[in-house]
Amino acid sequence: MASLAQWVQGARPRTLPTAVAPVLVGTGAAIGSGTVSIGRAVLALIVAAALVIGVNFANDYSDGIRGTDDERVGPMRLVGSKAATPAAVRTAAFVCFAIAALAGLTLVSLARAWWLIAVGALCIAGAWFYTGGKRPYGYAGLGEVAVFVFFGLVGTLGTTYTQSGTIGPLAVVGAVGVGLLCCAVLVANNLRDIAGDTEVGKRTLAVALGDRDTRRFYAALALLPFVLTIGMGVLSLPVLLGLLALPLAIPPTRAVLRGADGRPLIRVLQQTGMVLLAWSTLTAVGLALGLAF
Repeated sequence: MASLAQWVQGARPRTLPTAVAPVLVGTGAAIGSGTVSIGRAVLALIVAAALVIGVNFANDYSDGIRGTDDERVGPMRLVGSKAATPAAVRTAAFVCFAIAALAGLTLVSLARAWWLIAVGALCIAGAWFYTGGKRPYGYAGLGEVAVFVFFGLVGTLGTTYTQSGTIGPLAVVGAVGVGLLCCAVLVANNLRDIAGDTEVGKRTLAVALGDRDTRRFYAALALLPFVLTIGMGVLSLPVLLGLLALPLAIPPTRAVLRGADGRPLIRVLQQTGMVLLAWSTLTAVGLALGLAF
């Protein structure tokens, strides 16, 4: 029987910046357009956080029953370590998906954007089939595409739309930046696991690209959002606040390009999450202040 502390570790709380970031930027864009609803922002955060934790449990279950997590560096896996039964972890994933669905339905009803129900269903399906099912797309190198779409575009623009009813160009560019940094988090994780994933036949994008090109890909993902910040600053000067997060991106990028491997990449993963959170917070503030300019 897994302890509470082990369940918390299994939920992988260090990945929660990927849930918080899109809601921050999306809400900042809504404020910048002249409308905001704290209640709807909270609901959006519940949806995002429940999906992130749910997909972590779903991955733990699916990878665990396949034996993918038997030998792995990084946070503990509940099924792989046999701390919890596969059925218990699968149930935890479904409970998280149910919470996301309930909060999402409430948000959709308040915004009267019923078409978003289909988007929400697609998000939950994407969370499960990332590593679940007979043909998981995460094993086919499509994980980064899903993260970019669901946590970048859908998460950010969905937050903005359910509050303001409109989506402006700054919100779109901000969503792209969030998506890129969320992908950087995933790439840092998959870079660490290239050897193990190759051995068990899990063909992530990192496995397909190889070590050297994956490191270059990470650097591009981590730094490109700051280029986008400069572009957004042309339209709204306060958005340049996002550049203040650039010093945080230098250490993990340098570590990856210099060949960090194994456990040092766990620190890179943590640092990348902090870059995502810092850039998103500063960008959200800049987008909100744009209303005054």
